Amino acid sequence: MEYCDSDDINHTTIRLAACLKQTIVYVTLRFAAMAENVVYTHHLKKLSVDGNEYSYFDLPSLGPKYDKLPFSIRVLLESAVRNCDNFQVKDQDVEAILDWEKNQAVPDGVEIAFRPARVILQDFTGVPAVVDFAAMRDAVKKLGGDPNRINPVCPSDLVIDHSVQVDFVRIHRPNLDVNGQIAECQYSKPEALQKNQDLEFERNKERFMFLKWGAKAFQNMLIVPPGSGIVHQVNLEYLARVVFTSEGILYPDSVVGTDSHTTMINGLGVLGWGVGGIEAEAVMLGQAISMLLPKVVGYKIVGQLSQYATSTDLVLTITKHLRQLGVVGKFVEFFGPGVAELSIADRATISNMCPEYGATVGFFPVDKNSLVYLRQTNRDENKVQLMEEYLKSVRMFRNYSDASQDPVFSEVVTLDLATVVSSVSGPKRPHDRVPVVDMPTDFRQCLINK
Repeated sequence: MEYCDSDDINHTTIRLAACLKQTIVYVTLRFAAMAENVVYTHHLKKLSVDGNEYSYFDLPSLGPKYDKLPFSIRVLLESAVRNCDNFQVKDQDVEAILDWEKNQAVPDGVEIAFRPARVILQDFTGVPAVVDFAAMRDAVKKLGGDPNRINPVCPSDLVIDHSVQVDFVRIHRPNLDVNGQIAECQYSKPEALQKNQDLEFERNKERFMFLKWGAKAFQNMLIVPPGSGIVHQVNLEYLARVVFTSEGILYPDSVVGTDSHTTMINGLGVLGWGVGGIEAEAVMLGQAISMLLPKVVGYKIVGQLSQYATSTDLVLTITKHLRQLGVVGKFVEFFGPGVAELSIADRATISNMCPEYGATVGFFPVDKNSLVYLRQTNRDENKVQLMEEYLKSVRMFRNYSDASQDPVFSEVVTLDLATVVSSVSGPKRPHDRVPVVDMPTDFRQCLINK
């Protein structure tokens, strides 16, 4: 193990101090700009639900262009309107997003600023982020400031899920009778899960102690302990807000995460994708993401699945189709009456495959099935009602059977669920899908292919 000498530590402190001074200048300028900004406050509107009054930005009042926007682009627009300070997010960004239909076709692209509502981390990339915040606190203390003022600006969640190893398993052991037939089955080590978790804590004691300190020390940061589930499952079932409420203002949930499969959350109607660790930390510090206004591919789903086709067959079919279409760097937004036939689990699995088919997101706008899922995962009923009322007010609540809600897309492709057949794929290349009926021919060709 290598150790840093005192010079390295001093240089690190100097760099952190310089970074901190730049941050102080940035925050001062930003709040000065915010104090002068009155660009979109006249679009604030009141919403009363269960006797409580909330405010939200009335996006439909921006003009007729709004109703033509894909639902995923509406999330980008709302963020730009709410965060417009003419410093990080400028009025030009709002206008560029609102005029998406024209700007998405610009050859070199149109750059915009986007501030996600939250950040999600797993422990591989989350630990360095917490270490950086701890180092900044140390630098502030050395400069004579209050270290407790160093906290994430953007709500951040860290799920510890990448450190567990399988040392113990439940082994299925059949006992045979004198004739060689299975007489009974025995299972050894029924406590395998607990033993694995005990070893996980033993091996990662120092790291977990540090993260536990971080969970108590930092405001605006939630750290989910080990043994709670994988990050994407926890994100879907617990962390996803769908609609945020901050200081009485409602706005749609959006997220960037340090895992490529952060896209899974799009199945619930939360716009999100994976970014690098430095980008995630920048967002945690209140910085906006600079991105090109994306093209949006409308993926229309019609019909019903055959009784012999599974959800896996559907996911593999869509993955292969989108890879052939070419959607790298684009948003994919699903619509059409067939979407209503898909469960949130199906939608999340399709969205989870974004890294395989190359899209930035595979977005399913919130509909009644989304609300059912939120209730099934024990979300507060009052909050679910608030989500529905707000999303309907800003026309982000989708009725997939209502074609009048269909927006304008960069291009549209269609899939009839009735054409999905049983297939096999993978294990390493899920896009190499082969229908079961073609397996004999494909197998023979594989034997003679060079």
